[in-house]
Amino acid sequence: MAGISIHVYDVSRGVPAAGLRVELRGPDGKLLVDAETAKPGTLDGPTPAAGIYEAVFHIGEWYRDQGVSVPSPAFLETVPYRFGVADLAQHYHLPLKMTPWGFSLFRGGA
Repeated sequence: MAGISIHVYDVSRGVPAAGLRVELRGPDGKLLVDAETAKPGTLDGPTPAAGIYEAVFHIGEWYRDQGVSVPSPAFLETVPYRFGVADLAQHYHLPLKMTPWGFSLFRGGA
């Protein structure tokens, strides 16, 4: 299954980040996805062309919506992540592990 899958988890509270807004832009800068993660913290997106993609995670807004005390702007208000898609036949899985103060984001196996 080709494409992009995102899985976001709040490791500070041990919960999936359901309802986290994610924007995904393709290599031409066109907005492909502007949506919230599903209940398990997941979101899928297409890969219409090879090139550099950008996912923007709206972390500060999500934590405030969850009732977590973070300043405005938060330390991590938005987190942009640029990554390359070289082979359209491959699947690109992006697990994001986050807290209000840090994150880990990488290409995982899916």
